[in-house]
Amino acid sequence: MLGNFQKSQLRIEIAASASAIHDSLLRTEQLKKWLLGQRFAPGIPDELSQGIKFTTWTGPISIHHQVDVAKSNCLRLLLSGGIDGFHEWYWGDGWVQSHLEGVSLMPLNLGQTLSLLSLRQFLVEKNRR
Repeated sequence: MLGNFQKSQLRIEIAASASAIHDSLLRTEQLKKWLLGQRFAPGIPDELSQGIKFTTWTGPISIHHQVDVAKSNCLRLLLSGGIDGFHEWYWGDGWVQSHLEGVSLMPLNLGQTLSLLSLRQFLVEKNRR
């Protein structure tokens, strides 16, 4: 894999319950609504669970995901392709934390920051309904 090793860990406050954050990260219909710039391969199940494999694309770059851990407050994805590494999510009432490490040509910190802000905005709008 060509690219630079990158590592980023971000935590933000979100006005949402742990269960709402859980559903936004593990229920794929919700995940597709807030994950910016990502196209999902067809056939992804309704909910992510351990062992599930799926592919997303950011423009022409494919990223293969394997769900390593999926629990009530944690999600760990092993990544290959456009990013070789892992992405961990942890959450609770009012907060979410993302830890991303990998080798990539893409600026991972920028994508991670935009994703967290998009998730927060999605949950704010969801709470308004």
